[in-house]
Amino acid sequence: MSQSLMSIISGGNSMKFFVTGVGGQLGHDVMNELIKRGHEGVGSDIQEQYSGVEDGSEVTKAPYLSLDITDKEAVAKAIREVNPDAVIHCAAWTAVDAAEDEENREKVRLVNVVGTQNIADICKELGIKMMYISTDYVFDGQGTPPWDPDCKDYAPQNVYGQTKLDGELAVSGTVDKFFIVRIAWVFGKNGKNFIRTMVNLGKTHDKLTVVSDQIGTPTYTYDLARLLVDMIETDKYGYYHATNEGGFISWYDFTKEIFRQAAALGHKEYENVQVSPVTTAEYGVSKAVRPFNSRLDKSKLVKNGFQPLPTWQDALERYLKEIL
Repeated sequence: MSQSLMSIISGGNSMKFFVTGVGGQLGHDVMNELIKRGHEGVGSDIQEQYSGVEDGSEVTKAPYLSLDITDKEAVAKAIREVNPDAVIHCAAWTAVDAAEDEENREKVRLVNVVGTQNIADICKELGIKMMYISTDYVFDGQGTPPWDPDCKDYAPQNVYGQTKLDGELAVSGTVDKFFIVRIAWVFGKNGKNFIRTMVNLGKTHDKLTVVSDQIGTPTYTYDLARLLVDMIETDKYGYYHATNEGGFISWYDFTKEIFRQAAALGHKEYENVQVSPVTTAEYGVSKAVRPFNSRLDKSKLVKNGFQPLPTWQDALERYLKEIL
């Protein structure tokens, strides 16, 4: 179906988007969602050419620009030339533990803070919308109440969280028309994530221990991409929290459900994997401090007329069918 025909079907409101981080899980799905709706998407990432999963989806055929977001001049030039209606900024340093290493800290800051500021500056200059994807790691991860999207009690506990917060402040302090969307426990087809790790471990281990005192809700990038495009088509700017529905769980609960569903889909090797809960303290120290409380309050989505995501259980089933 031609783009012009698509835009007629979608009401003729075709927009042009510049998407960073299309080599990653979320950028991949956002590009596909934009194109599916008849929008025009130009993808970018640090690699010379598109480097994500070659799944034949739209993103693999879409226009692509190799861009180092830490290069201010290059960012301004690229976005000026594309001249989009909006930028969806998915690119980030997301290796949480590696971010703590002394030799990486400056690089993490360059990507997550300076890169974000560079994009914010040109969005401000062109008067266009900017969407920044952030994380619950901007909070201290303590307590049990879900974090409100407009809460300003920031207290990141690790380098990654601090740089993502500084990126948020760059956006909110620069751009007029911004969306800051915090997500948690992300998984998607185009990258490494907790589900893939567990699926692989379950093949080779009959016993696993998983932390049971870190609580949150998973986010499937395929589902999130739909919501992000819904949002950026509007002018309901501000801070939002977005994960799948289905209730709050621990990583232990999540693992049990991953194996239960995998076995139910006919992968019998997962039936006999014993999963035991441990506390974060018992599990041992990771380089980066992990939040105990990743519960996010998503009620603002509904208040602003946005459709919540499906349950994480439903998302998990669809995802396992994709990867198993």
